[in-house]
Amino acid sequence: MIFYPAIDLKDGQCVRLLRGEMDQATVFADDPAGQARKFADAGCTWLHVVDLNGAFAGAPVNALAVEAILANVDIPIQLGGGIRDMETVALWLEKGVARVILGTAALKNPGLVIAACEQYPGRVAVGIDARDGRVATEGWAETSDMEAGQLALKFEDAGVAAIIYTDIERDGAMQGPNIDATLALARAINTPVIASGGVASMDDLAALKQAGGDILDGVISGRAVYDGRIDPIAAGALLAGEGA
Repeated sequence: MIFYPAIDLKDGQCVRLLRGEMDQATVFADDPAGQARKFADAGCTWLHVVDLNGAFAGAPVNALAVEAILANVDIPIQLGGGIRDMETVALWLEKGVARVILGTAALKNPGLVIAACEQYPGRVAVGIDARDGRVATEGWAETSDMEAGQLALKFEDAGVAAIIYTDIERDGAMQGPNIDATLALARAINTPVIASGGVASMDDLAALKQAGGDILDGVISGRAVYDGRIDPIAAGALLAGEGA
């Protein structure tokens, strides 16, 4: 399993939201590139970056911050937020993003996911953010009638690199991940699943490793890393099985 520290961008700063509410943002750093370097220097092998403003706007907003991150680290980055068409997919992949994340587009324009996977094999992930099991879109401002598992199954044969599953009610709330829902999704599909939302401690990482180490591809955490509750070096080692 891979540990993905999260860099969520709002107005050019690194923030964390509470349950996806933009007015519940805590600023943790005003230099995203510097924060990315700290994660890379700590031995992190991937970064999870989200353009929060872009998720609401439907187009990239924090492009300068993302480009600064790309210029300052050599580790792969997966990027989501405001990627709604093939032009934007191509833009970021050509700029050096290792993997783009399609969230709102996956629900509203599934053909884009299929086409992007065909054109860029292994470089497209799908973000499924769920509120009470239903898929939320537009920066989590809208909740659909589609169940998370139903959406994931639409892309089983598309070549999606990973499904990033987030339980919105847990995200930023420091209440622990929804392990049951995450594992249920992972067992229902063949596409690799990355767990996100609510990971608040090393104990949470250990629980995910113990329960889903054979089927989960990785874990994303943000607030707990910035708060010092999770050490990225120890987290990477734990999930990789070193010393376990």
